[in-house]
Amino acid sequence: MGQITSLFARKMVAAADDAVNARDMLAVAGLDADAPWDPKVMISDEAYYAMLETMASQMDVTALPVKVGASMRCDEYGALGLAWKAAPNLLGSVSRVERYARLWTSVVEYELRPAPRGMLFILHRAGPRRLGLRLSNEATLASAVSLARQVSPVPVAPLEVMLKHAAPKSLDAHEAYFGCPVRFDAELDALLFSTESLERSNILGDEGITHFLLSHLDAELAGLKDDASLVRTTKDAIARALSEGLPKMADIARGLGLSARSFHRRLAEHGVSFQTLTEDTRRELALAMLRDERYSLSEIAFLTGFSEQSAFTRAFKRWMGQTPANYRKENLSR
Repeated sequence: MGQITSLFARKMVAAADDAVNARDMLAVAGLDADAPWDPKVMISDEAYYAMLETMASQMDVTALPVKVGASMRCDEYGALGLAWKAAPNLLGSVSRVERYARLWTSVVEYELRPAPRGMLFILHRAGPRRLGLRLSNEATLASAVSLARQVSPVPVAPLEVMLKHAAPKSLDAHEAYFGCPVRFDAELDALLFSTESLERSNILGDEGITHFLLSHLDAELAGLKDDASLVRTTKDAIARALSEGLPKMADIARGLGLSARSFHRRLAEHGVSFQTLTEDTRRELALAMLRDERYSLSEIAFLTGFSEQSAFTRAFKRWMGQTPANYRKENLSR
């Protein structure tokens, strides 16, 4: 179960304007509409994709990824965004992403690969090519182009955009935004940049600031590894305990060799709570098992810590806006 910054989910909902109920959509992703926007607050990739798919059932999402990509700003990425701006050129900027992307997602890796016409900026994301993942990939590549345009002294357009999934009915929004051919059913999810674009000096390139920011990012990345391990082991412990009912924080903390107070503090330092992790784990397990016909609804309810199937159904409707049975029917038919 991967993690993605909540910033992406909030941007998607904001870009939809009045086409969806923002509060309901954010609830699908496990987010409070009234909470402040904090990129360090992470959500599960399953919840994010489910939110995008719920949005797609209520509106035309063809242009949504490029609209979201265009709205992204360097400053919203914290120190990483500043490092992008302070890099000497665009090649330096994208190299920062290749190294430090783990700071805002655990499900995407980036690769820079030389190509005959320049350099490929490749997005690697594992998992079934479900709709939510496809929309997320499009938005991610659109975001990279937006950030490139913010630091370049001249307009930037890739030579080509490649996406592994099938094309939508209309390519107008994609081609107008990227300003280059957009090829679907490709062998990669990638942007192809020219050597000239990559070597052009950034507007705010500063070697001194870059050195300082990279030291900060290295320290942040090291700390993130410790936090990711704690969050992962906590969710694993919760998942194992759910078949015996809703676990208590003190019991999980004890099993991890921590006091309840220390456990609560360490989770809070990184923007998560035990309650949030428990809710995320229950939802993620439910979504995964509903895609597997071997599990009955009553078994899924039991394995996710509900005493009755009716209680599971009510919780699932709160998470996803539909019943478990309807969700299973829609996803098994894809």
